[in-house]
Amino acid sequence: MATSNKSIYSALAANLLIAVTKFTAGAFSNSAAMISEGIHSMVDTINQILLLFGLKRSRKPADSLRPFGYGKELYFYSFIVSILIFGLGGGISIYQGIIHIIHPEPLGNPTWNYVVLALSVVFEGTSLVIAAKEFNKVRGTDSWWEAIKRSKDPSNFLVLFEDGAAVLGLFIVMICMSVSHHLNIPQLDGVASLLVGLLLVGVSLILARESRSLLMGEGISDISKNKITALAEKDPAVLKASHILSTYQSPEEVILMLIVAFKENLDTAEINEAIERIRTDIKKEFHLIRFVIIQPETYAHSLNYNLLP
Repeated sequence: MATSNKSIYSALAANLLIAVTKFTAGAFSNSAAMISEGIHSMVDTINQILLLFGLKRSRKPADSLRPFGYGKELYFYSFIVSILIFGLGGGISIYQGIIHIIHPEPLGNPTWNYVVLALSVVFEGTSLVIAAKEFNKVRGTDSWWEAIKRSKDPSNFLVLFEDGAAVLGLFIVMICMSVSHHLNIPQLDGVASLLVGLLLVGVSLILARESRSLLMGEGISDISKNKITALAEKDPAVLKASHILSTYQSPEEVILMLIVAFKENLDTAEINEAIERIRTDIKKEFHLIRFVIIQPETYAHSLNYNLLP
C-alpha cells in the first residue's frame, strides 16, 4: 500500500491510553463531557484496529474465489469505521449531552479533568502531526481538500479526520468545562458532550461518503481516461477507442476495460498483437492499472456506444 501504517499505530497507542485516563477522570469528576471524550477515544481505538485489519485483509493474494484480489476489503472496513464513529461516537455523545442538559448534575473536582485534557491535547496533537505528515507525502501539489477527495486510500484520510476531530473536541470540552466551573452552569457539561457528538456525526458523514464511493466502484479520472484514449488511438492498428470502464479494486490496483475499433483489413493475429501492444503501453504509463481488458469492436458498433444515453 502507498500509505504508511505509522500514523495508524501512533493513533492507536495514543487513543488507547487517553481513553483509559478519560474514563477514570470522568468517573471521579462526574463529567458527561469527559465520559463522551472517553467514548470518542475508545471508538477511535477500535477504528484503528479495524483499519489495520482491513489493510491486512486487502493484501491477501488473489485466489479462485476472488480472482481480482481482496483490495476492496480496505474500503469495506473503512465504511464500517465511519458507521462506528456515527453510532458509537456521535450517537452516544449526543445522548449523554441531552441527558445532562435536561438533568444536570453537580460537577466534582475538575482538577484531574484539566490534567487529562492537557495531556490528551499533547498526545492527540502529536498523533495529528504524524498523520498530517504522512498524508502530506501522498497529496503532492493538491490542496488538502482536493487530495482527500481524490485519494483512493481511505486509511490516509481517515486517521487525519479522526485526529483532527479529536483535537477540536478536546478544545470544545476544555472551554465548556472551564466556563461551567467558573460560572457554575452544570448544563454546559452536557452542551460540550452534545457538541462533540455533532462534530463526530459530521466527520462520520464525510468519511462515509468517501468510503461508499470507493466501495461502490469509483473509476479513474477523466484526465486519465483521455490519456488512455490517446495512447490507444496512436497505435497504427486502431481506428478509435470509444469507451472506457474502470474501477479501483484497491488503492494501488485498477481494473480497466477498453472498447477499441480496429481497422477492417486486420486478421485475428494482427488484432491480438495490437491488443498486446496497447495493453503494454497502458500498463507502462499507468502503474496502478494491473488488469487491462480490451474488447475489439467494429467502427460502426463503436459509434453506437457513443450514441447511447
